[in-house]
Amino acid sequence: MDKKTVLVGLSGGVDSTAAAILLKEQGYRVIGATMLIWDDSLPIPKDTHNKNACLSPEKKEDLQEIRALADKLGIEYLTVDCRDAYRQAVLDNFRSEYACGRTPNPCIWCNSRIKFGVLPTAARAQGITFDKFATGHYARVEQDKESGDFLLKTAKDLSRDQSYFLHRLTQTQLKEILFPLGEMTKPQIREIARKAGLSVADKEDSQDFYCGDYNDLLNFPNKPGDLVLQDGTVIGKHTGIWGYTIGKRKGLGLSGFKEPMYVVGLDAKKNQVIIGPKSALYSDTLRADHLTWTRGHAPSEQFEAHIKIRNLHHAAPATVTLNADGTLSAKFKEPQLSITAGQSAVLYDGDIVLGGGIIL
Repeated sequence: MDKKTVLVGLSGGVDSTAAAILLKEQGYRVIGATMLIWDDSLPIPKDTHNKNACLSPEKKEDLQEIRALADKLGIEYLTVDCRDAYRQAVLDNFRSEYACGRTPNPCIWCNSRIKFGVLPTAARAQGITFDKFATGHYARVEQDKESGDFLLKTAKDLSRDQSYFLHRLTQTQLKEILFPLGEMTKPQIREIARKAGLSVADKEDSQDFYCGDYNDLLNFPNKPGDLVLQDGTVIGKHTGIWGYTIGKRKGLGLSGFKEPMYVVGLDAKKNQVIIGPKSALYSDTLRADHLTWTRGHAPSEQFEAHIKIRNLHHAAPATVTLNADGTLSAKFKEPQLSITAGQSAVLYDGDIVLGGGIIL
C-alpha cells in the first residue's frame, strides 16, 4: 500500500518543524509548504523586518533557510503564492475594521481563509496531491463516533492551546486536518527538534502577526475628533479612533481625575473616543455576528456555553441565545472586563469548540 501523503504548513519555526518530524516518523510521506503573504507593494517601511512575526518581508535568505530545513528533514518542499488572497481576506478586513472603531483579530481570518483554505487549494492547483493537511497548531481534531462529525478540541496543554484562532474551521476543513502537536507540551516539541539536530529547537515563537507598527498597515490620514466622557463632556482631542482600543489607559494625556481613566468605547459615527473609569469596562452581555459553527449548526436556539472574548481570556460561563437577525446574544454569569467589538467570541462545551462570532 502506498504511503499516505501529508502537506505540512512549514513556517521555519519549531512547531511546524516538529509536526513534520512526527508525521514522517509515523510513516507518512511529508511535503512542506510555505505560504507567501508579504507584498512589497504595501506602503510600509522597507527596512521593517522581524522574523518573530507572521507578516514580515520574505527575504531570499529566509526562504532558503526553510528549504534547507526541509532538505535536512528529507522532505519535499514548495512555496505557494497567497499574497492576493491574503491582502483581500486579512489586510483589507484589518483596515476596514479599525476604520469602523473595531479591533480585529487578523490571525483568525488568516487561519480559516488562507492557511487552511487558499494554501492547500493552491498547492493542489500546482499539481501537488496529498491526503491530509497538517500544521504545528496546538489543538486536536477527533471524529464523533455517534454523529460522524469532526470535533475541534482544545490542546492537552491549555497553556499553549490555539483553538481560539481555529474556531472558524469547517467540517470540510476539519475532515482533512492533522494536528500532531495537540497532545504534547512545548518542552516536548523543542526536544523533538533538538534530537533531530535542528537549530530551530531554541527559536523564539512568533509574537504578533505583523513585524512593525500597525499604523504602517493602516496608513490612514489624521481624522481629528473628541475625547469625551460617558456623559458627552469633551475632555480632549484625538487624531484617529483607530489609535485606541477598549481598555487603553496609557498615552491618553489626561490628568486631574480622582481615579485612572480608560478607553471604554469608540463611536465611529461621531468620531469620538469615550473615556471612563475601570468599572465602566465591565459588562455581562455581548452580541456577535458572522457566526460559524464547527458542526455546521448551532447546538440549539438557546444553550449554555463557556465563552472566550479574546485569546488569553479565561472562558466564562454564559447563556447563549440565537437571534432572528442572525446574531447571537450572550449573558454571562459574571461581568467580564473589556468586551471589545471586532474581537472574536469563541464558544466551548468543555474541551470542544462549538463555534463563535465577531463581537458587535
